[in-house]
Amino acid sequence: MSRVLSYEEKDTWIHRLSGVTKLLFFLLWSITSMISYDTRVLLVMLVCSLIIFAMSKTKWKQVGTVFKFIMFFLVINLIAIFFFSPGQGTKIYGTETPIVHLFGHYTLTKEQLFYEFNVMVKYLTVIPAVFMFIVATNPSELAASLNRVGVSYKIGYSVAIALRYIPDVQDDFAKIKHAQEARGIEMSGKAKLGDRIKNVAAIIFPLVFSSMDRIDVVSNAMELRGFGKHKKRTWYMGKPLAAADYAVLIVTAAFSAVALMITFSNGSRFYNPFV
Repeated sequence: MSRVLSYEEKDTWIHRLSGVTKLLFFLLWSITSMISYDTRVLLVMLVCSLIIFAMSKTKWKQVGTVFKFIMFFLVINLIAIFFFSPGQGTKIYGTETPIVHLFGHYTLTKEQLFYEFNVMVKYLTVIPAVFMFIVATNPSELAASLNRVGVSYKIGYSVAIALRYIPDVQDDFAKIKHAQEARGIEMSGKAKLGDRIKNVAAIIFPLVFSSMDRIDVVSNAMELRGFGKHKKRTWYMGKPLAAADYAVLIVTAAFSAVALMITFSNGSRFYNPFV
């Protein structure tokens, strides 16, 4: 079974970076993308994200399914933006260039399309960084990284365990699915969409129960080992910062600073091509 969003050890410069570096890169990259609505900045960030994602050698089967779900909800989000606020682009850019009148007070304008294009690019800019961060960072090292930036080691461990057990949950899902198919319950593309959704939904309850059993086993094991007794702890998977880590952090911080300077150069975080 192909696993999605699971860590795989690879010999790339991204995998060799410290978890702290990858975490800080992800935070700076996401914050810059969220703040900026400058199309020029966002497009450059999108290209950089795709290049970094390709350099991480992440396989499509690791992220393809999740990416399809994200794109589906992105399209729904863009439709909802237009439905609830069809004039948002006009308010932001101060002009109105109608393309076609749909119905009622819904008129599609160039300003609205440009605004929603920027929203889409913002999402696409962050998605490759998220995937790269998850599949290129050892969960145990991630816990150490979170603790080094000030997050409680208990929270760090919770996040790390959640990521570590994603493959196990996927394996459980596959086993239950195969067992159901062996009983004659069709879950492949041969069945109707409604039947497939119904049959797959039936897997949720046994999957939840098996996950609950695993949680109980892990929590008991951690309690027996005295987890949480002390305020601080040492880390076996902690990795010190090397020259490459400092270089990545400096370049990322400089890029974010320049990107925000360009974004606010006209007194607004929106790039306006209509003036």
